[in-house]
Amino acid sequence: PGEAVVVAGRGLPAWVHSLALQINARLGSLNQLVELIPQNDLAWSPPPEFQALNARMRSGQISTLFILGGNPVYNAPADFQLRESLQSVENVIYLGLERNETAQNSHWMLPMSHFLESWGDCRAADGTLGPIQPLIAPLHDSRSCLELLELIRTGSLEGGYELVRNTWRESFPVPEGSDFEQFWKQSLHDGVAQVARPEALATAQFSPAGIPPSFSEEGMVVIFQPSFNVFDGRFANNAWLQELPDPITKATWTNLACLSPATAQEHGLDDGDVVRLTSRDRSIEIPIMKLPGQADGTISLTAGYGREAGGEIAREKGANIYLIRFSDALYAGAAIEIEPVGRSVSVAQTQEHWSISGRNLIREASLTEFRENPNFAAGQDHSPQAQSLWQEHEFTAPHQWGMVIDLNRCMGCSACVVACQSENNIPVVGPEQVSRGREMHWLRIDRYFSGDPDDPLTSFQPIPCMQCENAPCEQVCPVAATVHDSEGLNSMVYNRCIGTRYCSNNCPYKVRRFNFFNYTRALPETVKMAMNPEVTVRSRGVMEKCTYCTQRIQEAKLTASAEGRTIRDGEIKTACQQTCPTQAIRFGNLQDESSAVSKWKKSSRNYILLAELYNKPRTSYLARIRNLNPRWEEAVT
Repeated sequence: PGEAVVVAGRGLPAWVHSLALQINARLGSLNQLVELIPQNDLAWSPPPEFQALNARMRSGQISTLFILGGNPVYNAPADFQLRESLQSVENVIYLGLERNETAQNSHWMLPMSHFLESWGDCRAADGTLGPIQPLIAPLHDSRSCLELLELIRTGSLEGGYELVRNTWRESFPVPEGSDFEQFWKQSLHDGVAQVARPEALATAQFSPAGIPPSFSEEGMVVIFQPSFNVFDGRFANNAWLQELPDPITKATWTNLACLSPATAQEHGLDDGDVVRLTSRDRSIEIPIMKLPGQADGTISLTAGYGREAGGEIAREKGANIYLIRFSDALYAGAAIEIEPVGRSVSVAQTQEHWSISGRNLIREASLTEFRENPNFAAGQDHSPQAQSLWQEHEFTAPHQWGMVIDLNRCMGCSACVVACQSENNIPVVGPEQVSRGREMHWLRIDRYFSGDPDDPLTSFQPIPCMQCENAPCEQVCPVAATVHDSEGLNSMVYNRCIGTRYCSNNCPYKVRRFNFFNYTRALPETVKMAMNPEVTVRSRGVMEKCTYCTQRIQEAKLTASAEGRTIRDGEIKTACQQTCPTQAIRFGNLQDESSAVSKWKKSSRNYILLAELYNKPRTSYLARIRNLNPRWEEAVT
């Protein structure tokens, strides 16, 4: 008591959260270890007022309805039958970014400004207030939600900047010793403003929900959850996110019904088999995947797919799980019937495309084992004293670049993959080409399971180009398109590349990508505007790979030279490093003994992949240490 907290996942139903809250109250953790603050409903749960509004629409009490953003026709609970409800409204006006399912069932569609084009404000859970500032002027004649609401309320066409500024002037006290103009400009500069935070709740302001009756032993329990990539479907027209592999299933461009291996065997199912899932009078068809760690008798379904509209990228990808998601079972329900339909499909998954597993890539130890043998990671290299068959490079430049990735920190979120794609103008190739193993990502995240298949441990390992000093790719290129520079970078000269792909075949890490098609030939102008002007847009027939963001290195050199100084440690951040939420990546100058990357290189956990090949990679890893509570293991046992 007083030293423990029970936390319920945000995807669990309300009664589980209520139970967790009661346990924390019994432990004496409320307002000690747990602070209750006013908060909105979960992000993809419809508010209670929505159901009352839906009933009013059906009864003809609503003559004009404004829908500001979102896509409720697509993702509202199935029992709402929102398409039919909107037919009873005389005027439906939709403000949105795209012609989606809701727009198609509205009488008017108004173009909405993208959030990067709009002014607004927000408040964090701790009371911190922040102005939302646009990064670009609106590309088209559009309005934000704030501007449309002001137009409806007063008939004024006042812009978002004035609306937010006036609200701050009227609603928030100016700090002592300052006037509003100073307060406003400082808030814009800092991006946040410290104002009075909401008072904590003394107790929970909702009555404990009753625990539902036990699920029928005959029914399958279904778990609904937002997609890791496209969330509730709002990002389904984003090709970067569609092609980003799911961290666990490694599937792209679709969603899957995940079953435990035992449950799949019980129903005679294998990966890719299509099943019909029926709940009440609604059904969908979706391929399955056997997933270690999935609870027996359950099915996990991810939302955001099966779109009928919303853009060419979004349409007809995966299955629409909202068709069987009802308002009384938003997160989990029972009585789902599963029936094989007698066919299988090929799912575009990436885990096995470049598999080099089984070669001691992920190195892990318990905390006890690490304390007994701190050098366990490097000690697993079983290679004799190697000598190169080639004349080795001599690196004399003052900057020698290297990278270390801490596997203890990597959680497989794949933010680095999208950051790399954005920074380096990497094209998407589509589900068919991904199925052929032709994805273009310069950085991949390998996922591994270990231990008990019913309760496995999961590990993630980012794999970029290793920047080998004795690079096998350089030894076989007939036109010297891949060469080393004086600072240790394994560089690509695109103009020389003739597409033999010898280098890809000779790379033991499988980190090179070949442009089979001209993916950027017909890009619209707005997409071209999003390209990084510091990086070339490659055409068909050249080999590509990670460059340690060499354009950022060059920019830092020019800046330091203009200012008459040397490059500072940490001044250069690769795109993957910059976006990593856990700071699992360190990059810098290996010649600087005090640099962060040099310190990580000296760690006893540091090791390199496939050391026995004597490629001498500049990228290395810190082995993972698992600190499992032995009392928990004993209790489970």
